[in-house]
Amino acid sequence: MVEKIYTGLVERKNKKIKVLRIINRFNLGGPTFNAAYLTKYLEPEFETLLVGGVKYEEEESSEFILEKLGITPVVIPEMQRSISFKDDKKAYQKIKKIIKEYQPDIVHTHASKAGTLGRLAAAKCKVPIVVHTFHGHVFHSYFGKTKTLFYKNIERHLAKKSDKIIAISDIQKKELWQDHKICKKDKLTVIPLGFDLDRFQENVEEKRRSFREKYQITDDEIAIGIIGRLVPIKNHQLFINVINEVKKKTSKKIRTFIIGDGEEKSELINLLKRIDLDYVEWSNNQRPAMVTLTSWIKDVDWANAGLDIIALTSLNEGTPVSLIEAQASNKPIVTTNVGGVENIVLKNETAFITKSNNLDQFIEAILKLIEDDRLRKKMGEKGWDFVKKKFHYSRLVNDMRNLYLSLLNNN
Repeated sequence: MVEKIYTGLVERKNKKIKVLRIINRFNLGGPTFNAAYLTKYLEPEFETLLVGGVKYEEEESSEFILEKLGITPVVIPEMQRSISFKDDKKAYQKIKKIIKEYQPDIVHTHASKAGTLGRLAAAKCKVPIVVHTFHGHVFHSYFGKTKTLFYKNIERHLAKKSDKIIAISDIQKKELWQDHKICKKDKLTVIPLGFDLDRFQENVEEKRRSFREKYQITDDEIAIGIIGRLVPIKNHQLFINVINEVKKKTSKKIRTFIIGDGEEKSELINLLKRIDLDYVEWSNNQRPAMVTLTSWIKDVDWANAGLDIIALTSLNEGTPVSLIEAQASNKPIVTTNVGGVENIVLKNETAFITKSNNLDQFIEAILKLIEDDRLRKKMGEKGWDFVKKKFHYSRLVNDMRNLYLSLLNNN
């Protein structure tokens, strides 16, 4: 994907409403999926131009999602996660240029950096409607008190420039207005994420056989997976420590899979070595081990089909996509109680929820699912019925259409 700057006005056809959608970067994750679905499926009533930064080297690209949907985005390389006066200024100027040429009726930003630069540019260019979605936030577990307050103050200022702020769960809405006082309650609305979930129900047995053959998982082995970026906030160290204790407490055969990549990979490998937990970084014809680091797997429906339990150990989340996809795959979950988790799973029905960073609780919950085959199956079976309508992209698109029309009518 190369840099491309939008260079011409698009003629309005049938008085389409024009939306400029800006996301942080085109990496594999919930924000990209949702921005892509909204860009594609709000047609024909809305015309959307999608803009974003480039993914980081250790991240998996989301380019295949955009290509599949026939979307050609505008890429701004200077829009990076870290603060840089030089790059941020360039990105801001490019966004202003795009706004002046495209003349959107709505600017909708997704996540923090896009939300900062996009909303400032939209306010400067007097765009009629400005909307921002919090896909997560950095108001705890990321930084110290001073830096956290700095980011809160930025968001409070930007909230004043927004016509509506979208939270992706009821819990996140409460955090934003009540706990962190980012804006008043009436400026917030809740629109949960939406995904293409049907693929998680297709060719399940074939996918399961293929995944387990590739990673040499026997029929009597229980495969436990954790899916996401290898970064400190995801707290994979807790997952590794849990597995190290669980293997001592069960007579069942287990295998575990860390699916993803990122900056903390070397630290996790050092931990595995330090506690002498057998592991492999998988390549073709590799031997099986207690812990397998697979790097990124693009076809997560294939991976989920082969797993038996899916875990999440994060210290902070918005809406964890991996848990929605786990339920769409009819897999039971063990997760920490962070972000909007309680809004996207059924407690003790599709998922066991533990306190954040609580080793003993997580061990106990994982062991329950390992030891009880019937419980594992029962909890897994409830997942699809719970998520199939609540988190489908068609519901997301309909919710967003209604919000846009309401804002425009009241403008």
